[in-house]
Amino acid sequence: MSFRSEEIVAWAVDGGIASRKRRIAADFDRVARGYDLLNALNPGYSKHLRWSAERLGLEADARILDLCCGTGLSTAALRAAYPEAELTGIDASAGMLARAREKPGLEGVVWLQGDAMDPGAAGAAGPYDGILMAYGIRNVPDPDLCLQRVGAILADGGVLCLHEYSVAGSPRSRLIWRVVTAGIVIPLGFLLTRTTSLFRYLRRSVLEFDSVTEVEGRLRQAGFIDVRTEPMDGWQRGVVHSFLARKHP
Repeated sequence: MSFRSEEIVAWAVDGGIASRKRRIAADFDRVARGYDLLNALNPGYSKHLRWSAERLGLEADARILDLCCGTGLSTAALRAAYPEAELTGIDASAGMLARAREKPGLEGVVWLQGDAMDPGAAGAAGPYDGILMAYGIRNVPDPDLCLQRVGAILADGGVLCLHEYSVAGSPRSRLIWRVVTAGIVIPLGFLLTRTTSLFRYLRRSVLEFDSVTEVEGRLRQAGFIDVRTEPMDGWQRGVVHSFLARKHP
């Protein structure tokens, strides 16, 4: 099944990636009900979130912000890794947050609705020992400004993990992403949510996002130190990464 013509039409209607990012919260509202099931069918999805959570390397009772928490799958990964942590989750989508609040095991999490571009304005009262931002930095309109603001609410010596797709610069990874999204993600997304809009955006946004080297460069430019990238396994190896960085003590 080919989505090439549909994508071209969608691109013209959207006005491109930048315009799409401004409407991303509404898109997530529409798919919130089927979102967890879709991700449950993705081999390694929850395991890899847990890896990124553990790679923060925090104490069990740390103060942690889950930025772009969605339906709370990343929050659950943080809770499993740090059972005594003080957790705050922020997302722009009311529909996704409603699902997160229903999840067992996440009692006591402070849920905030707000823009990832300015978590402090959404009520994220740092400083946080660690911040996990899963599948979020790619969706903000100004990644550099976002990283500066994230750094401002991170404790000195605190750790940031960007759990994110990055396939630029790797022909193999780009091919895998094209095949998986065209053959599985978009059709399956339609079956579960009755829309392909968000999943077409996902495909394009990943293809147009930074390379691993460029993400690391953004982190260093924002003033972070000890920048490194850790891989995943399975088909996500070379596609999804843990980008880790520390705020200067």
